[in-house]
Amino acid sequence: MVDQAREAAHRAASDAERIAWVDEQDRLLGSLVRSELRERGLIGRGTYIMLFNSSGELCVHQRTFSKALYPGFWDVAAGGMVGADESYAESAARELAEELGVSGVELTAHDHFYFEDTGSRLWCAAFSAVWDGPLILQPEEVLQARFIPIAQVMQEISEKPYCPDSLAALKRYLRARGIDVAKDA
Repeated sequence: MVDQAREAAHRAASDAERIAWVDEQDRLLGSLVRSELRERGLIGRGTYIMLFNSSGELCVHQRTFSKALYPGFWDVAAGGMVGADESYAESAARELAEELGVSGVELTAHDHFYFEDTGSRLWCAAFSAVWDGPLILQPEEVLQARFIPIAQVMQEISEKPYCPDSLAALKRYLRARGIDVAKDA
């Protein structure tokens, strides 16, 4: 288990990263330090990578309690903020490798949408990948991870705290495939 000092150092480094700053139409305005973007309520770019196994189960993971947003919440996607000089696809590949130790897989792009919630304004790009190998969790960001059926995910979101931004990406993904998803589920 990662000690609190290591998580705090990781959080400080993360808050100091330069990330893409965009306008309401997702046009690049420049880059800002992550903490400044968040504090000023400006719009950034984020990626969401839904990782499935070949049985169609989705990888869900629990975030560490040192995360700035949604600490300790469950997440249906790996992902994060797009760096100052990254494309959405480059960010997605980096985040999947960092958080879950998965690299060299084909990423399929699915969606591009705007998301807003308390403390978060993002243009989002959603991807998916299939992986049957081992997961290597980033201890500063991920407490635990497991593959579960989509039906179980949809049940758990009413029982456990799940990140609303990645849930928006998942629900859009499922609706695009004709899978019924209750609007408020």
